Amino acid sequence: MTEGRTGIETRAPSVAHAAGSPGEPKSDIIECNGVSLFYGQKQALFDITLSCKKNAVTAFIGPSGCGKSTLLRCLNRMNDLIDGVRIDGTILIQGMSIYERGVDVTQIRKRFGMVFQKSNPFPKTVYENVVYGLRIQGIKSKSVLDEACEKSLRNAALWDEVKDRLQDSALGLSGGQMQRICIARAIAVEPEILLMDEPCSALDPIATSKVEELIFELKERYTIVIVTHNMQQAARVSDETGFFMLGKLIEFDKTEMIFTKPRQKTTEDYITGRFG
Repeated sequence: MTEGRTGIETRAPSVAHAAGSPGEPKSDIIECNGVSLFYGQKQALFDITLSCKKNAVTAFIGPSGCGKSTLLRCLNRMNDLIDGVRIDGTILIQGMSIYERGVDVTQIRKRFGMVFQKSNPFPKTVYENVVYGLRIQGIKSKSVLDEACEKSLRNAALWDEVKDRLQDSALGLSGGQMQRICIARAIAVEPEILLMDEPCSALDPIATSKVEELIFELKERYTIVIVTHNMQQAARVSDETGFFMLGKLIEFDKTEMIFTKPRQKTTEDYITGRFG
């Protein structure tokens, strides 16, 4: 183990559970291998290697600016929208390399639903918010849209609260309801993977609790990757956790191990509140 100028441990991160045990059926849906990202000359991610299991919740934790949201946006190629970005390494989604030349980026993004830090419902009705992605795909059948709307709102644990308000503006809902509308909109297009970037940071404890309960239910149907500053939230909702620091993956393991028996001193110092 060595320490760089920052004092951060630079030995290889623990990834003991990333690839599964010998003989265990392979269930990884996302595989990142040596992923580095540059904004022009500035490097933001350094050689990230980890895997996310199907129908599990993977949490990325770490202080602000550590690279966790940057990596999340690599998964559905949202960083492509930023000028001057270069990505090295490979990211596989169910074995398909998503950065290969000639890959249809639109088709890749359809495999993901995205929920952002700040709830961002459109200035439309509840109904039109939920079915927006389906309309973009060219679906016009009212019966199909109606069914998708109800199914998505039920899956987002919101149907009973808004079933009589479908034609009201989504902007009139509470903050927690608006975030669940965004989750319903994300899953209406039936993605395989749900990405959540600080989905509860702007919510009160009661609304946060509802979203966390929803995450437990959603992982039966989706693979979920969540970025959170809230370590208690990561401990509550995730199956595996990656701890990031200054663009490096310091440790990746089962959540219970990260929070009770971390292998790296830097992880222990962060978990116990010595910095961050």
